[in-house]
Amino acid sequence: MADKPITSEYRTGSDQRTLRDALGCFATGVTVVTCFDADGCPFGITANSFTSVSLDPPLLLVNVHKLAASAPALTEASHFAVNVLQTGQQPASIRFSTRDEDRFGPNDWSPGEYGAPVLGDSLSVFECERHAVHDGGDHHMLVGHVLKASFDPSLDPLLYFRGSYRRLHFD
Repeated sequence: MADKPITSEYRTGSDQRTLRDALGCFATGVTVVTCFDADGCPFGITANSFTSVSLDPPLLLVNVHKLAASAPALTEASHFAVNVLQTGQQPASIRFSTRDEDRFGPNDWSPGEYGAPVLGDSLSVFECERHAVHDGGDHHMLVGHVLKASFDPSLDPLLYFRGSYRRLHFD
């Protein structure tokens, strides 16, 4: 009989690192969520907590850490964009996940049709109107009403799994 593999376990009150490691077992795509603040300055943040909520009406959800520098702009903006990154955009993911003051400078971007910055060459872009913002513990749950969705079916997604960037591998 083969030995059972050693597993880790999180329970309420355990070390948060264990919970984080368990959540990291779920492979996700990588997004950059963008908006303009009230003064017209672009803001954005890397996020992998993104999901579809509803097709009718078309709603999506992204979670933004409350202490993120971009959180006030993102939760107050009337419109925002979710840029789903492709494999060639790993540098953009890293730049938007840091405290770098000029996150947009080296990236190809332009104002989208509905008033939010759109990153060029993204796998897909969802331009949204803010539908709701809910409390989610240490995160804001930002719900957007999708006004426009565009995508390039020839590109492959940038993935994140167990703390590292990954790519799809086909047999």
